[in-house]
Amino acid sequence: CNLQPKDAAKMPESAWKLLFYSLSWSYGAYLLFCTDYPFFHDPPSVFYDWKQGMEVPRDIAIAYLLQCSFYGHSLYATAYMDTWRKDSVVMLLHHVVTLTLIASSYAFSKLLECPAALPFPRSRDRDARAAGGCAGSVPCRGDTKPPLSPCPGRFWFRLYWFPLKVLYATCHSSLQSVPNIPFYFFFNALLLVLTLMNIYWFLYIVLFVAKVLLGQMQEVNDVREYDVEESR
Repeated sequence: CNLQPKDAAKMPESAWKLLFYSLSWSYGAYLLFCTDYPFFHDPPSVFYDWKQGMEVPRDIAIAYLLQCSFYGHSLYATAYMDTWRKDSVVMLLHHVVTLTLIASSYAFSKLLECPAALPFPRSRDRDARAAGGCAGSVPCRGDTKPPLSPCPGRFWFRLYWFPLKVLYATCHSSLQSVPNIPFYFFFNALLLVLTLMNIYWFLYIVLFVAKVLLGQMQEVNDVREYDVEESR
């Protein structure tokens, strides 16, 4: 591809995120569908026989470690490496919330949403980049028909399965299994904040699709970038 200089500058970080998302999604799918964990088909089972201070299984602990290390990197990358966009402040807030959620969940030995939500990778940057048309990849010069296929997938994973399987289990089922479960409001408040961010970034995707359908966009552009507005 004949990349523009600004796109070439984004390529290393985008390639790294694509690699990480692919590996983390695959590992999450392995935990849910290739092991004995019933979290995906029976999300409330996360809280069955839960006891404070219980040991976190090693394979799930690896998932915690991978996710925490990635979001620690993402905080630095968003602030100092990535192009500053309209949603960069929200992106930084997302990384802080996510890192707090995962680290606190592990610290309190709460087998919460991490295994249940791994197939829906935490970073909203991939969703937000879908508003640019390539779901995290840098577009090739000359692409004039942006793919619209990411939209149904983002909606299904973020706005349907996430509330149905994660929020329902943590907000409702947790109290049925463990009536006095500690830090109930703390963890669920963080999850609800992430849900609001899901909606926020999905609106960018809707805006992108609307511009394509109305003929206002002739090539792949990230609607979050300031230079797109300035070039009009």
